[in-house]
Amino acid sequence: MQKKNFKRTTVTAALPYANGGVHIGHLAGVYVPADIYVRYLRLKKQDVIFIGGSDEHGVPITIRARKEGITPQDVVDRYHAMIKKSFEEFGISFDIYSRTTSAIHHKFAADFFRKLYDEGKLVEETSKQYYDEVVQEFLTDRDIIGECPYCHKQAYGNQCEDGCGRDLSPTDLINPRSRRSDATPVLRDTKNWYLPLNEYQDWLKQWILEEHKEWRPNVYGQCKSWLEMDLQPRAMTRDLNWGIPVPVEGAEGKVLYVWFDAPIGYISNTKELCDREPERWGPWEKWWQDEDTRLVHFIGKDNIVFHCIIFPVMMHAHGKYIMPDNVPANEFLNLEDDKISTSRNWAVWLHEYLADLPGKQDVLRYVLTASAPETQDNNFTWRDFQARNNNELVAVYGNFVNRALQLTKKYWDGVVPACGELTDTDRAALDEFKDVKEKVEHLLDNFKFRDAQKEAMNLARIGNRYITECEPWKVWKTDPKRVETILYISLQLVANLAIAFEPFLPFSSKRLRGMLNIDHFDWAQLGDTDILKPGHQLAEPALLFEKIEDDVIERQLQKLEEAKKANMAANYKAKEIKPTIEFSDFEKLDIRVGHVKNCEKVKKANKLLKFTLDDGSGTDRIILSGIAKYYQPEELIGRDILFIANLAPRKLMGVESQGMILSAENFDGDLSVTTLMKEVKPGSEVK
Repeated sequence: MQKKNFKRTTVTAALPYANGGVHIGHLAGVYVPADIYVRYLRLKKQDVIFIGGSDEHGVPITIRARKEGITPQDVVDRYHAMIKKSFEEFGISFDIYSRTTSAIHHKFAADFFRKLYDEGKLVEETSKQYYDEVVQEFLTDRDIIGECPYCHKQAYGNQCEDGCGRDLSPTDLINPRSRRSDATPVLRDTKNWYLPLNEYQDWLKQWILEEHKEWRPNVYGQCKSWLEMDLQPRAMTRDLNWGIPVPVEGAEGKVLYVWFDAPIGYISNTKELCDREPERWGPWEKWWQDEDTRLVHFIGKDNIVFHCIIFPVMMHAHGKYIMPDNVPANEFLNLEDDKISTSRNWAVWLHEYLADLPGKQDVLRYVLTASAPETQDNNFTWRDFQARNNNELVAVYGNFVNRALQLTKKYWDGVVPACGELTDTDRAALDEFKDVKEKVEHLLDNFKFRDAQKEAMNLARIGNRYITECEPWKVWKTDPKRVETILYISLQLVANLAIAFEPFLPFSSKRLRGMLNIDHFDWAQLGDTDILKPGHQLAEPALLFEKIEDDVIERQLQKLEEAKKANMAANYKAKEIKPTIEFSDFEKLDIRVGHVKNCEKVKKANKLLKFTLDDGSGTDRIILSGIAKYYQPEELIGRDILFIANLAPRKLMGVESQGMILSAENFDGDLSVTTLMKEVKPGSEVK
């Protein structure tokens, strides 16, 4: 809850890493709620600045560049442009979206570090780190692989990803080697500069645990957990050749740690904007160093420690900066009941969504807000996406708007009628939404965007019930004056919807304003029952939303399935060979060739196919096999396949199965019946 009347608000959204695109997890966790909040403040005519940009330094970018045979700058240029364009098309209304490779940022971050260094706020320490004598560079944790000491599978220097999942240090690995050269690295002394978080622990406890108990429980709880442990100094520099050079003599070959550099990007990007448009924004310092400015960080839960502990300590140590008043971090959004993973391509990428579903930005904004992981992880499914569009945006919001506008066009040529005498039904409808402004404001001020959007949608539900109850198409025949009042009230509700949904659904709100023939609304008008004046000419009505058909959703589900299969194929490892057996054991199996005379599905058994085989004996052999998921029966008729002839018969679904069809299991569990390359007589033995 806001504790004082600030003159202005600085809103930041976590800088996306320029190593790939933006996906729905990023949108739900950070960018949609941040944009809703900023649009809300602007509608209230408050002084607000919205800062974004790309985070362009760090190890993963160098790894991708090496893998693709290009420079790190090539990598960040590609993804910065993609991300910036996607945000613009999606309506994330940054006042500036810049980058951490800009000259302004490099100087600003270097100067920030130098001030802390000159004032003795940083601690110089020497530690041992792995060095690759072939490439003559210190190695990052991700550049080192070896055997996990716990599960003995191959692991990186920071985590055993393919095995037990434990966090590791490079020195934990058994037989470590460099991913750069495959050489065995050696430990060498290296000097870096550390931020002594331990010296600020008491201040952090007072500032967060005592002064910000109103923060979301997931944020407050994570901070409390960290602050109940003994904080340790944290390195603010790295041995790396990609990043901002450490501005200290004797620091050649070292750069600022990306988590020191990146959050400073909020400030340097603000400076860039203010220098570009000083008459509009004034000096950058007022947005970061004035006690009358409120600072709000929108982030995901994986960034809480950096924005609530490390960055505030950096700014506090610097001595001039305001502290964040709130950090409304969201939890994670899963996709189809599985964790979103960029490495597995298990994601819905924003640039692909915009291409696949053009004009449906607001649908995704609505669904992501409705299922926002505000205090706990939540799940996105394409079926839910379709249902919310069809059953809520189309059937509730769009339906009410279309009914009100089409009836006005039909009975009054699109002119707002006058309001006559009110009935109890009218008063009840008006009473239902009289406090909508207070409700929505309270929820938005407290970062409860999901509930705020529900309140906005409730206006449309009120409107639909009102029109249905009043039945103006029937009343018109006997009392046209009564219809005037019904439509007048309905149109006021429509205007309120355009205002209430403006922060959430900017594209459809703009279209709705166009249909109402109104350039803009003020937030102060929300809840007003006299927004559209009698005699005001409306524009031509049109559908606000359209139904999404099953085939659209099936294509998206198929895309995910293909991504899953591609990832499984890329990471497939054959199962371990079973224990060695004697040749005499193999000889016990009688494997034969069978010609498929007929194949059919088994009734009431979804998995089973019934094979009728010519096994060379002159008598047909019946075998049941659980491969119905992978084949249509007609595909197998006429094939020569392999089967085990001497298995004991087994009754399945009332049918005696006389053997086993041999199939190979693919990486994705798909079964492939074994067939022959040459024509071989039925009954031939496999040797």
